[in-house]
Amino acid sequence: MPELYQDTVLVIGSGIAGLSAALELAYLGLSVTVLTRADDAEDCNTHWAQGGIVYRGENDSAELLAQDIMAAGHGLNNPDYVAYLAARGPDYVRRLMMQQTRVDFDRNHKQQWLTCQEGAHSVARILHHKDATGQAIHKVLLAALRQHRNVSLMTHHTAIDLITPNHHSLDRRSVYQPTRVVGAYVLNQQNDQVMRMLAKHTVLASGGYGQLFLHSSNTAGARGDGIAMANRAGARIINTEYVQFHPTTLHKKGAPNFLISEALRGAGARLINAKGEFFMQHYSPEWQDLAPRDVVSRSIFKEMQRLNNDCVYLDLASYLQADAIKAKFPGIYQFCLQHDIDITRQPIPVTPAAHYACGGVWVNQHGMTDIQQLYAVGEVACTGLHGANRLASTSLLEGVVTGLDAARAIADNTDRVDFYDKQLIPPWQMNSMETADDVLIQHDVHRIQTIMWNYVGISRSSERLQRALRELRRLEDDIEQFYRNNRVSDALIGLRNAVRTAIIVTLAAWSNSHSIGCHYREE
Repeated sequence: MPELYQDTVLVIGSGIAGLSAALELAYLGLSVTVLTRADDAEDCNTHWAQGGIVYRGENDSAELLAQDIMAAGHGLNNPDYVAYLAARGPDYVRRLMMQQTRVDFDRNHKQQWLTCQEGAHSVARILHHKDATGQAIHKVLLAALRQHRNVSLMTHHTAIDLITPNHHSLDRRSVYQPTRVVGAYVLNQQNDQVMRMLAKHTVLASGGYGQLFLHSSNTAGARGDGIAMANRAGARIINTEYVQFHPTTLHKKGAPNFLISEALRGAGARLINAKGEFFMQHYSPEWQDLAPRDVVSRSIFKEMQRLNNDCVYLDLASYLQADAIKAKFPGIYQFCLQHDIDITRQPIPVTPAAHYACGGVWVNQHGMTDIQQLYAVGEVACTGLHGANRLASTSLLEGVVTGLDAARAIADNTDRVDFYDKQLIPPWQMNSMETADDVLIQHDVHRIQTIMWNYVGISRSSERLQRALRELRRLEDDIEQFYRNNRVSDALIGLRNAVRTAIIVTLAAWSNSHSIGCHYREE
């Protein structure tokens, strides 16, 4: 692989948003390179999404979907984008997943698409593939991408920083020009070489930052890489205080925080405390167990505090036959069984965990950031769709819509953009050939996660947030020095990005003194 690489579009990330963008660009005749830091492109949050994707059910309408999205987001959503996605989204799903590709969504006895209802949705409008919808979608899109000659997929490649001429160019007069992105410096993990990857357009599709917290449902790559890179490039970032904590992840010593889908509650499961008592009616009389995620997460948190327990329980076995549970939720059933929990016979111990970032890099309706030639799609971006909280199963839909729209905007603008003069972008300069101590990296990551969980988690206060800022800023000084004194690696890049993103999130939380949605201030 040459040290200098050039393609028309560079997509950083291989989840649903990145794949949707790359496929559409390829269909439109553009050449695309897709990067992922993972060993396997399937290693992303999309692949592990158990819940479904919003479609359109019977007696449903764009207006009704928009109302539900706005209600879940506590009215802080961008109403124009909500209306746009509610009107266009289902058609995008049909075109990409039922016509261009074939995703095997569940069907009823008439072989019609089976739509289900989830928390805070007014009607049944969610498409599923059992309890592994994300995996079903991701496998189909990834297979289509691998077959397309216009797309190159590179695993084991970690983006270090976006290349902006007014910062990186050898022509110092570039500082007078508007900021634009012309590619990225990228680490090839397999040979430890850093490449200049130049492109006319760069698309951030790197996902969220759930791994900043001690308990998270996210995969290892959700460490805020895209947010941090965009911030260093000067992009506008908004709404990062709104971190959605999924109310139900498996709580078992020695087991990961495996996601226990909201679809279980949609199928009738009830939350009970350690005494075996229902409790959601005390916190949300209207919605009870089907309340929006922020309400359920806080309710569980308060119930755990009230009884001094470290979890609550989700009882599905009392409301669904064993055969139906195994058929409808095979992935959850098998995973829990591996950890000695039979969900057909006993309640599941659950606790909240960081799940979804409602904020991110500001983009317009076409996925354009406020930096020229830089786009952002999916969870790393903020269209304003979610407002202060995300409605269940809208994330996969948003990934499709933002990905396709960004691709079309890029195709419309490609002829007006030239490649930047590659002679003006210098090769990456290694500061040191020393190898960073993995123990120190892991220790610092754990410090960030602990600070964020304790001080910037489900329940926040001014004093906790101020302490978090002090500790994170000191830690960032140490990490920056550590970064510059050692050879760059994927783990070191992730650590640097994690602390930068943690500070961005904490500053946003500290600046917003109003409790709303998934941002809860005890004051």
